[in-house]
Amino acid sequence: MKFAGTETYVADDDLALAVNAAITLERPLLVKGEPGTGKTELARQVAESLNLPIIEWHIKSTTRAQQGLYEYDAVSRLRDSQLGDERVHDIANYIKRGKLWDAFAATEKVVLLIDEIDKADIEFPNDLLQELDRMEFHVYETGETVRAATRPIVIITSNNEKELPDAFLRRCFFHYIRFPDAETMKRIVEVHFPGIKERLLTAALTQFYEIREMNGLKKRPSTSEVLDWLKLLLAEDLTPEDLRRDAKSALPKLHGALLKNEQDVQLFERLAFMARRGG
Repeated sequence: MKFAGTETYVADDDLALAVNAAITLERPLLVKGEPGTGKTELARQVAESLNLPIIEWHIKSTTRAQQGLYEYDAVSRLRDSQLGDERVHDIANYIKRGKLWDAFAATEKVVLLIDEIDKADIEFPNDLLQELDRMEFHVYETGETVRAATRPIVIITSNNEKELPDAFLRRCFFHYIRFPDAETMKRIVEVHFPGIKERLLTAALTQFYEIREMNGLKKRPSTSEVLDWLKLLLAEDLTPEDLRRDAKSALPKLHGALLKNEQDVQLFERLAFMARRGG
């Protein structure tokens, strides 16, 4: 069971090695990197490559660890007892399975994605330590213990918005997805836009990396954003010459795909103003 990328996902050697190491060690793979570098998509592509089902648990700021195991709906049980419903005599009718329970109960190996774990409360990772380590948990309402029939491949993503506890990190295999260099980015673009003209691609990526390296930029554009930008360039049938910026406006063509806040737009406008004054 080896992952080496797919036809639609370019994985470098380091990333493939990290995925396969986590599978061999049977430890969760913790993937960090800039937003838009393909962390969430990695789990889906691992599932596709290994021909496995995937269970996705997308974390929000209000998500609690218990929700990944199960939830007991006491309110519904109380209502049913008042209505004389026969279901009330079996408490299992009011236990709602969480994503971890689904993964543990699967009869075949699955990929379990825990997406953006850093969005939740700081105690969230610690609350899952034992369950992810032992691959089991206890249901207090019914007295049963849920054990993983087949250990899932667990992939956890983080945008580095907050530090994760050391005890949690010790139980994971870690990989940081570095931002692709120009050559890797060309391979990624070729997957999404096969046959794109070399001159247009070179001109667009040159401008894209110049923008990313600009001092003072609040949010650097990501891989997903350059793909959106290229899609627009192709839709508008622009040429490399159309991408050239003049002194009147330092903003790139269709800049809304790359620049996502007013501070960065104003930065380019100030550069254009200074260039005109210097001229």
